[in-house]
Amino acid sequence: MIPDFLVTHSGGFHADELLSSVILTRLFPQARIVRSRASEWITPGADRIIYDVGGAYDAEAGIFDHHQRGAPLREDGQPYSSFGLIWKHYGHDYLAAAGLPEEHIEAVHASFDRSFALPIDLTDNGALSPSGPLGALTLPALLETLKPVFDDRDPEADDRAFHAALAVARSFVEAKIAQSAAKLRAEALVHRAILDTGEGRVLELPMGMPFRPAIVKAGADHLLFVVHPREKDWCVTGIRRGDDGFELRADLPAAWAGLTNGELEAACGVSGASFCHNGRFIAAARTREAALAMAELAVEEAVASGKA
Repeated sequence: MIPDFLVTHSGGFHADELLSSVILTRLFPQARIVRSRASEWITPGADRIIYDVGGAYDAEAGIFDHHQRGAPLREDGQPYSSFGLIWKHYGHDYLAAAGLPEEHIEAVHASFDRSFALPIDLTDNGALSPSGPLGALTLPALLETLKPVFDDRDPEADDRAFHAALAVARSFVEAKIAQSAAKLRAEALVHRAILDTGEGRVLELPMGMPFRPAIVKAGADHLLFVVHPREKDWCVTGIRRGDDGFELRADLPAAWAGLTNGELEAACGVSGASFCHNGRFIAAARTREAALAMAELAVEEAVASGKA
């Protein structure tokens, strides 16, 4: 079905129908968004897709609501919002339209569902309530700040704000998809570099790229540092132990912390060493040779101290 209309509710907006609109407008750019609760619009028809309104979930009929009794649940019992439903049914087509290689679509679809769609679903259904200082900085909260203020009496204010927020939401979806696709492209490069490294503790990459997922997938637990070129210098960086937190498999030497240029060269004995972060997770050098030498020194210290 190629719809003429994409129908969602009028009034205040939330992340789930905004993000649903991102997916649907990419697939059906000729369709007009209609924001209404009128029965003539929220009744299924051959010319429309209805989402986040209408009181029913029937993919064949083109209606994707989640507010009704008996609302759809994921296989693990967690609730859907309209966004999760739209992603379930249209996400694969969206990724194909975005130009992803066919062999990457399923992996990116699953990753995006788990890391992006599911948190939106849980938040919209009240099953997840981000709290603390960062609670107001989640994507759903930030998108809602784009709503009109309460005393804006312009009858077009809600629709105008919706379309402005839609552009913002689109940028986040597209960026997330691009990053996920890039990780898969990087995986092949990192895997080749791991094979080339063998039992060495320092992994050299041809450029900066996401490396930890591929290192974990390959079971390369022996690796301690990664070296790669940047625009004007070379980078030495540690490898985090887990997905959360900042603990590294090995820190850079404490004697290097916070030093730059001549002071760092004197501390490590490597000509061309230019920077070491005070947190000891990243360092820089002016040449490849200097970066590799710094990395090997860091490996030696980590091994000698029994921390690796």
